[in-house]
Amino acid sequence: MSKRRKARRKPPARKPPQTKTASSPTATSKRRPPPRGARRGVLPRWAPWAGVAGVAGVVILLLILRTTSAAAPSSAAASDVIAGVTGVPAATFDAVAVPGNLVAPHALPEGTPPIEVGGKPLVLYVGAEYCPYCAAERWPLAVALSRFGTFSDLGQTESAGIPEAYPHTPTLSFHGSSYTSPLITFQGMETATNQLGITGYGKLDTLTQAQQQLFGKYDAPPYVTTATAIPFVLIGNRYVFNGAQYLPDVLRGHTAAQIAAALHDPTSPIAQAVVGSANLLTAAICTVTDQQPKDVCSSAAVTAAAAKLTA
Repeated sequence: MSKRRKARRKPPARKPPQTKTASSPTATSKRRPPPRGARRGVLPRWAPWAGVAGVAGVVILLLILRTTSAAAPSSAAASDVIAGVTGVPAATFDAVAVPGNLVAPHALPEGTPPIEVGGKPLVLYVGAEYCPYCAAERWPLAVALSRFGTFSDLGQTESAGIPEAYPHTPTLSFHGSSYTSPLITFQGMETATNQLGITGYGKLDTLTQAQQQLFGKYDAPPYVTTATAIPFVLIGNRYVFNGAQYLPDVLRGHTAAQIAAALHDPTSPIAQAVVGSANLLTAAICTVTDQQPKDVCSSAAVTAAAAKLTA
């Protein structure tokens, strides 16, 4: 029996290679049809849920920050803190004088009308308890004002935690406090707490219409560099500044009691920053009180500070 050979398939003829040109598209250039539910202009079915998940993620993040980095709420200032702030010796003011790395208040243009409340020049402060730069500035402001009058019911608090800069900076609070002086009127407004909620920090003091007008006008260029920044301090419509006079990091790692105690040591970095800034504030306030009280306004440190007030 003869053996039958298996037929071999004839190999297909090879086509000569084609040169790719702009008019001869390759297979990779063909467009694939869009998958179902993803046609142009039609959102996938899961798109609304992605938005809900994003919002939920933000809420969860805020809750985590609130519980893990929450600031302590305000309370009445401790007696040793008040004593340290209001009782800085005259010799310490003179020994500190005015270090060169501090920001001085600058003068408003000539002809700016003075502002008084109750027949006395107004010193207006606008800040918020969560603000770390407000936390730094309250110390020298309270020290300086204590040379012209007396505080009652000062608060004690700290700036907000992360994500704010310089978290948990120990400080005072002017919310709920009162101030008496025969020479000036002080209005200290804390517009928000240091307690972070879903919609932001809690509201605290509400500016009066007159305060809002001053804040809106003078907390903006050309009077200051950055508009609506806090802290904002206006002294008798003669001097103004916003922001802190020194960086809050000098207070880091200290309690309020330790800061208050350090104010009496002229060699401490805290006294250099806080008492030095208070000397500049004192010099500015003396310009609206006819240089009264005389023993304060004619002191060596205040005289030196007056020469550094910026025009």
